This record gives sequence, C-alpha cells and structure tokens, in this order.
Amino acid sequence: MRTIALIAHDGKKADMVTFLRNNLTLFKRADIALVATGTTGGHVEQAGLTVQKVLSGPRGGDAQIAARLAVGEIDAVFFFRDPLDKHPHEPDIAMLMRLCDVHNIPLATNPATAELVFAGLLAE
Repeated sequence: MRTIALIAHDGKKADMVTFLRNNLTLFKRADIALVATGTTGGHVEQAGLTVQKVLSGPRGGDAQIAARLAVGEIDAVFFFRDPLDKHPHEPDIAMLMRLCDVHNIPLATNPATAELVFAGLLAE
C-alpha cells in the first residue's frame, strides 16, 4: 500500500479539495493511504476520503510527516504551498521539502504536479 501525505496552506486548501474531488473515484479505488496535517485532514474528510490526521502544520504536523517520510512511511507528498503568504513555521516547511529531496520522495506543490505524480503512482 502506498501512502500520500496531504498538506495545504490556508490559501490553497480550496485547491486541495478541488484536486481531491476531481480524483475522488481514483483515490477510493486505489490502494493508497492518506495522512494529512490537522486542518487539511478535516478538508480531506469533508471531500469524502478517509485520512489519518496529525497535528496542524504550525503545531508540528509538517515535522511529524517529515519524520514518517525519513523512515520510509511516506511515498509522495502533495504540499499545496501558498508562495504569496508568510508562514511562521517556514523552517518546518523547508525541512520537509529538503527531506523529500534527500529521500527521493516525489513532492507536488501545485495541482498540476499532483496530477502527474498521482497518475504515476496509479500506474505502478
């Protein structure tokens, strides 16, 4: 079973929900587990998917997902970032992105890239 981490800044949560709803049938059919930061996880549940929630990003959720990624428990990260806003937990964000590079984990920071990564995971 593959595991995808879902994270979205407040300004991008609507984009995440749209992405999930556009792919809802595929997510439900695929053998994919979802883990998300707290608030994003609530939006994922409202979109009709089952998700394991960790803390919200500013409270350490980004770091929790990064730790799971470092030990091989995460296969891809869909992190819809808002590049036009400041985030007090920027060090955690940078650490998560760096660990994706260190461990060669696909990282989608926008819906277009998420579509491609998701299609690749489904093809495997």
